[in-house]
Amino acid sequence: MSKMLVNGYAERVPTEQSTRCDGRVWYIPHHGVYHPKKKKLRVVFDCGVTFQGTSLNSQLLQGPDLTNLLVGVLTRFRKEPVVLIGDIEAMYHQVRVPAEDSDLLRFLWWPDGDCSRELVEYRMTVHLFGATSSPSCACFALRKCAEDNQRFFSSNAVNTVLHHFYVDDCLVSIGSEEEAVFLRRELSALCAEGGFKLTKWVSNRRTVLATIPQDERAKEVKDLDLNSDALPIEYVLGVQWCVQSDSFKFKITLKTHPLTRRGILRSLGWDEPLPSSVTKEWTA
Repeated sequence: MSKMLVNGYAERVPTEQSTRCDGRVWYIPHHGVYHPKKKKLRVVFDCGVTFQGTSLNSQLLQGPDLTNLLVGVLTRFRKEPVVLIGDIEAMYHQVRVPAEDSDLLRFLWWPDGDCSRELVEYRMTVHLFGATSSPSCACFALRKCAEDNQRFFSSNAVNTVLHHFYVDDCLVSIGSEEEAVFLRRELSALCAEGGFKLTKWVSNRRTVLATIPQDERAKEVKDLDLNSDALPIEYVLGVQWCVQSDSFKFKITLKTHPLTRRGILRSLGWDEPLPSSVTKEWTA
């Protein structure tokens, strides 16, 4: 919460505006969710919760679907030999909501997180993850940034933003390492024009990685010795990408079931044939 306030993603509601009564005020409940893999606690706002039969999401328009097709992004990612992946930091939070609408994103919190003090009213100034309208608004802002700045950047950089992003994930393949180095710098500069910070960069080429500032690399490659350490496995749109071998992999975890009749039956579908050993015993 403190980070959101410091970054300007939320603000305290001014005293003189706290009694707004034109029907355009909504309070959103929130809770913390811990991500065991990333070991981070993130704030989740529940825009779908109902009060007197309605919710914020039920009143919002979804807008056009501007997200590139997942299959297309992944396919283009494997087209050329040199690849780059990056991530827009807190993408939704870089797109502001109109000031007159921010009171629809109010929430309650304790000053400085001190639960012994009286609750205070705050409001978000940016789009929320979980709001029906946020994906369309955020994707529109990113695409508009590329279109508005196409005079100042190469067509390759503009095309990458328009066709090689899946929401906040950038996946692009390039013909040579020299082109990749230049494109990465252009992409960072182009996105910055719209207030978007591209970070967490990874490449399958060590020479490309070496040109990326350490604080802009993905955590898994940030402290690697690029001369000797093996490159890690990254998650790319839900798929495991082994950077070292430059191949997609899948990890399957089989759930163990208790050795009871119920547990054994859960291991098979109703219409699957029984193993031969069981069939033999059954028909004996």
